[in-house]
Amino acid sequence: MCAAVVVTAPGAAYASPSPPSSPARPTPRSDSALEQVRKDIEKLYHDAGVATDAYNAAEEKADEQSERIVKLAKDITEGQERLRKLKARAGAAARAQYRGGGMPGEARLMLSDDPRQFLDGAGRLRQGEKATKGMLTELARTQEDLRIYAKDATARWKKLEANRKAKAASKKKIKKKIADAEKLESRLEKKERERLRELEEAAARKKQSAWVGSGALKDIRGKATARGAKAVEFATAQIGKPYVWGAEGPDSYDCSGLTSKAWAAAGRGIPRTSQEQWKQLPHVDIKNMRPGDLIIYHTDASHVGIYLGAGTIVHAPRPGRDVTIAGAGSMQILGVVRPEG
Repeated sequence: MCAAVVVTAPGAAYASPSPPSSPARPTPRSDSALEQVRKDIEKLYHDAGVATDAYNAAEEKADEQSERIVKLAKDITEGQERLRKLKARAGAAARAQYRGGGMPGEARLMLSDDPRQFLDGAGRLRQGEKATKGMLTELARTQEDLRIYAKDATARWKKLEANRKAKAASKKKIKKKIADAEKLESRLEKKERERLRELEEAAARKKQSAWVGSGALKDIRGKATARGAKAVEFATAQIGKPYVWGAEGPDSYDCSGLTSKAWAAAGRGIPRTSQEQWKQLPHVDIKNMRPGDLIIYHTDASHVGIYLGAGTIVHAPRPGRDVTIAGAGSMQILGVVRPEG
């Protein structure tokens, strides 16, 4: 037995090593953990949506300021040319007086011995005085106009610069929020991402069911107008195109880019951002809404969709998603506005 132990012991030392174990697979996240991830991502994209609205508003204001500055520059150029001509006329009058010996017209008139020349001269003198007075008044008015134009242009430049800074700040915030959301989602396994999407859809269905169950749809009977139908037709034709912040088509849209372009296609210009759409367009009760109306979402009016009828909307949801049809009650409704007034 001792010999057997001695013989077998070295053999154990040289035995083939056991196969390496596979790297441990991460434990799949539970639904409750994924639900928290869903809420975190939703909040990040919501914040990005708020910043996108701020970016779009700053861009719209910057465009307005730029247009106004171009108009002011044209007014200043025209005013300078008018001022040059007026100064030339004043100079010509001064030279004519100098050639006449520097004697005022009134004095030369009084010294005239010819009655006819006196009467003719008196008439010309009155006309000349009137013309001179008018020229001086116009000269002063033109100079004042130029002063106002220059002051206005300076103020517009300052506003333009402020809007550019606001755009840059909003753009930085948007990129960070989207990057944070994408980072959160990228940490998930493929099956977890699929499950996350299922949880998103389930949360939307739950909110839609609660909204429909509240009886919100029972009194809605409105029919689309011709323009409303055109807006709906345009918006639904964009289904499948990606959400891109700040985009107004034709290949991608953000939420208010889609609604503003849809109504532009219907022949009605509306504000560019969901917040301005909420502020400026006429509000209507939910029970009176009709296809083509805009439903504004969240307490900060940071999202918008176009009502299609039958409790549905078409909208551009968020980065990573495409233009799609969704339940009108799948998000928190702030109110309804009507582009047609």
